[in-house]
Amino acid sequence: MDMIVHTNHAHEGICSFQHFHREGLRHSKFLEARVKAKAVENCSSVKTDMGCKHVGFQKWRRCRVLAVSKVESTGVNGRLQNFESSPQGHFGNGQVSSSSASSFHNFEESDSNNQLRKFVRNGELEEGFKLLEGMVYHGEIPDIIACTILICGFCKKGKTGKATLVMEIIEDSGAVPDVITYNVLISGYCKAGEIDNALQVLDRMSVAPDVVTYNTILRSLCDSGKLKQAMEVLDRQLQRECYPDVITYTILIEATCKESGVGQAMKLLDEMRSRGCKPDVVTYNVLVNGICKEGRLDEAIKFLNNMPSYGCQPNVITHNTILRSMCSTGRWMDAERLLADMLSKGCSPSVVTFNILINFLCRKGLLGRAIDVLEKMPKHGCTPNSLSYNPLLHGFCKEKKMERAIEYLEIMVSRGCYPDIVTYNTLLTALCKDGKVDAAVELLNQLSTKGCSPVLITYNTVIDGLSKVGKTDQAIRLLDEMRAKGLKPDIITYSSLVGGLSREGKVDDAIKFFHDFERMGVRPNAITYNSIMLGLCKARQTDRAIDFLAYMVMRGCKPTESTYTILIEGIAYEGLANEALESLNELCSRGVVRKGSAEQVAIKM
Repeated sequence: MDMIVHTNHAHEGICSFQHFHREGLRHSKFLEARVKAKAVENCSSVKTDMGCKHVGFQKWRRCRVLAVSKVESTGVNGRLQNFESSPQGHFGNGQVSSSSASSFHNFEESDSNNQLRKFVRNGELEEGFKLLEGMVYHGEIPDIIACTILICGFCKKGKTGKATLVMEIIEDSGAVPDVITYNVLISGYCKAGEIDNALQVLDRMSVAPDVVTYNTILRSLCDSGKLKQAMEVLDRQLQRECYPDVITYTILIEATCKESGVGQAMKLLDEMRSRGCKPDVVTYNVLVNGICKEGRLDEAIKFLNNMPSYGCQPNVITHNTILRSMCSTGRWMDAERLLADMLSKGCSPSVVTFNILINFLCRKGLLGRAIDVLEKMPKHGCTPNSLSYNPLLHGFCKEKKMERAIEYLEIMVSRGCYPDIVTYNTLLTALCKDGKVDAAVELLNQLSTKGCSPVLITYNTVIDGLSKVGKTDQAIRLLDEMRAKGLKPDIITYSSLVGGLSREGKVDDAIKFFHDFERMGVRPNAITYNSIMLGLCKARQTDRAIDFLAYMVMRGCKPTESTYTILIEGIAYEGLANEALESLNELCSRGVVRKGSAEQVAIKM
């Protein structure tokens, strides 16, 4: 799927937070190169013009003194020089005594900070946290870069509480968190869905938030469907004179398209332009996508054609969005024209472009034309992937052309495109539907050697296939195998087995399985109950089947029409045709069984 919002937008400040976060804070050397004087700037300027509320006065004073001492002791190469004090530990007359040099640690070169950097670099977060606590306890000021990486590491592991503790320790230690440190914590909260905590951090930041801070929060709010709250945050951003960028507006326009429609989003586009913020191709792609989703394809095409007049050239994603909409509405001729138009304008199609076309043609059963499109891909510099071949394989399987499906599987592999689990699931489904369960089992056994791990649906497909041809013993062995691999069977797995055992006349085994998966917390559905009742009726145990109906209702599972017709046929099967017919007429009069279904049951009796 094409990404609507790209990641090429970069923050224009001292460091792009998107880049910083995306790289997982690995490049600590890059961050260490940040100008140390920024710490002084952050502490020595109150920045009342930004509406920034700092910590208490005592803490503020302490931060300032420590930060200034840190920077004033920095040499040209960015390393702190040895730092001395008088025997009393005080400064006097602007001079420092050499007699007590050993009483002060060199901040940058301290063993503790070096060890802290090593811990965070190696991902040893808990060890880093313990060291940080010890450092602060002994009065050492931790390296802010290492602490930021530590916060990021905890956030990535979902331990936002621990990340918060790190921030609190930093703030109490005298170290000076910068906007990047706060952005990392806010991002961690947002990714964990803790938007309220993120907003609290925004309110108490000791430095001015930047546009990245707001974009992170706005994205989280919009993704959660909280557009109104996002607009309130935007108002606060504007009040603090932190001006939105193209990413800010693109986030809001996308959310507005989803919640209020393209009409409202266009108003936001006008506001964006009026503030001197120029929309880019991502912004326009969001709008094109919104117009297509509203079913206004002709308007989307018109918008596409007008984009150059807005000072923006459409890209392959713009075209793919419209192409997908054309195919989903069956406008194949328009899709062909759009592809030709793309090529004439020098906009190269992507693999996604061709996959959209192949998928559409295969759904329509036009496999020959889909193959033509597939073969043209390399001429346009595109290498087909599994998503290119899978629709073809599915199409061949649907038409019961297994030989052709296997042929294209081999072509796919010979071209260096390795099948994924979807490919194999498609083939397994087709083999099982065709009754070729032995071939399906053989293919399943080969998956691990092909570097493709079976998933739940893979096992369910083969278990169902085996159960339907009377090979429940083999199906049960597969059940044990999937459990051994850590896969948890679901209602589909058990329903297949229960149905198979019931059909084989092993109804007591079926009931045992039924109660086993109930104990495992899997709730049976009507199909499962019906399978048991059908097995009991075939075994001329209709009384037990009726008891099972009572159990079904007691467990809160609503009987279906099939439930009742199974029981009626069971009663008739035991030679009680008159009683069965009376019960059928009563059920029909109560509307439980439809008249047409009742007539079919009556004919069987």
